[in-house]
Amino acid sequence: MKKIMIFASCLLLTTTVLAAGMLGLPDVPIPLDNPQTPEKIALGTRLFNDVRFSTTGKVSCATCHAADKVFTDSPLVVSEGINKLTGTRNAPTVVNSAFNKTQFWDGRSPDLEDQALHPFTNPVEMGLANHEPILQIIREDKAYLQAMHDVFGINAKDITIREVTLAIAAFERTIVSGNSPFDRWYFGGEKNAISAEAQRGFNVFLARGRCVSCHTIEQNFAIFTDHLFHNIGVGMNDIQDKVPELAEAFLVAKSKGLDVNVAVLADADTSHLGRFVVDNQFSSMGAFKTTTLRNIAVTPPYMHDGSIMTLRDVVLHYNNGGIKTPGGKVNPFLSGGIRPLNLSEQEINDLVAFMETLTSPEYEPAVKAGAATNSTGAGK
Repeated sequence: MKKIMIFASCLLLTTTVLAAGMLGLPDVPIPLDNPQTPEKIALGTRLFNDVRFSTTGKVSCATCHAADKVFTDSPLVVSEGINKLTGTRNAPTVVNSAFNKTQFWDGRSPDLEDQALHPFTNPVEMGLANHEPILQIIREDKAYLQAMHDVFGINAKDITIREVTLAIAAFERTIVSGNSPFDRWYFGGEKNAISAEAQRGFNVFLARGRCVSCHTIEQNFAIFTDHLFHNIGVGMNDIQDKVPELAEAFLVAKSKGLDVNVAVLADADTSHLGRFVVDNQFSSMGAFKTTTLRNIAVTPPYMHDGSIMTLRDVVLHYNNGGIKTPGGKVNPFLSGGIRPLNLSEQEINDLVAFMETLTSPEYEPAVKAGAATNSTGAGK
């Protein structure tokens, strides 16, 4: 970000930071209790990349959200933590996560500050028993101590995990990315910014594909998400016959103190329950957050479990109506808008071409390298 301008209002719960030059994006919302400063962002950057905050001394936040992989761990299907342990979830990008109304695939964290708490103590991520080892490292590191004093005005004995997560979240709110070819074409009026094929694909996106129903576009910007949760068939198709017993067992365990953050990464079946693990509502069974489509072409594989390898396969999944094969069994919790699209091969190709135009310039080399794989469905 070239320059950050902060606007405060006593009528709002947030201030906003305007990202200069970010065509296609709105102002970044900033909590009133965690204002941005260059010093806090620098501290958060170091904390985000510090591998000492894991039991092996080899895993940091950046392990699963690497800057050179669009802040994901693509092409891994699910993320790897300490000792190469794997959970059940595909790592979503941190890019533009500042705009998310909830965090994690099932929305179990309300903001970036809360989200940053949990990977440290998850057994298959960073593996700490509690947050005390992090605080001990910081209290023994002169650079960290100086930064904590400069940013928060506190000394070693007063440092808590709250300051750690505030700084990490401040850094993450600077990871914004717009200015894609689509933005230049749609919001900037640059007629030749995207191909004729991609322009046709945008029409499919708006009309026959009905993609815009969930991946929304506003008048002056596009985050490409409705921030809601939908059962689109992924994962739930595999466990639908087990749902009654799984749901009952989960609710009983949760009532006895089950840590949901651990449970969803420890068991694949539980992971597929989706938003249900947060709100206990059967209407949320198998529902997951609508992800942004920005930079989607460079962050395969897709879905909460990484089970769909290419953009073309994603379109085919929706074209089939959220089932694995045409005529297959439909899970009873499938969201109402998920039904066969009957798109032609040309429309499928055009839609993929459109999604490839959502890649920001800093990530374009990656999309060019992977374009053949996503367009043809070849590869992994």
